[in-house]
Amino acid sequence: MDIRKLIKVNTLFTYRQKIVGLVMCGTIVGLVLVFAYYLRLHTYLIGDDPGACVNCHIMTPYYATWAHSSHGRNATCNDCHVPHQNIAMKYFFKGKDGMKHVSYFVTNSERQAIRAEEASSEVIMDNCIRCHSDLNQAAVKTGRIDYMAAKRGEGMACWDCHRDVPHGGMNSLTKTPNAESQVPLPPNPVPEWLQKALKR
Repeated sequence: MDIRKLIKVNTLFTYRQKIVGLVMCGTIVGLVLVFAYYLRLHTYLIGDDPGACVNCHIMTPYYATWAHSSHGRNATCNDCHVPHQNIAMKYFFKGKDGMKHVSYFVTNSERQAIRAEEASSEVIMDNCIRCHSDLNQAAVKTGRIDYMAAKRGEGMACWDCHRDVPHGGMNSLTKTPNAESQVPLPPNPVPEWLQKALKR
């Protein structure tokens, strides 16, 4: 068999197809990077800064009420809202929950009053018991059940009695002047020159 025919047969893409493919791949990668920047993805991956939670504007009142509650002194959002069994579970849950929140926001289907869903409720109660194990097991003896036992009616969930503790209740916003103005909202990621161009 002639070597030139073999080379022609093995050439799957033309030069033009390769260029178009590279441009398309570059565009997709670029859009993913812009999306990650706009979402401030790095703030979620590194550390436990509660300020990362207010990247999403809907979290502003929750941040403000947490900051003015007893939990604001000793606990971060991740202390209560992600599992602590191991680092893999922590980041898997954080990623899954984060993508769920993004999908709700993008499809405009988030609720006005956010409520913890089943998986989040289980994590939150496990963390209540983990942090308050001495109080729960020695003093009031309620920490011997988990969220699923409470769902089956074998006891109560922590928030059945302590609904307003972690966030101080939305009523605390009215009791604390300028509470929402103290939230460290992130700056707009859109460059000023682009903002001006869009206003025209």
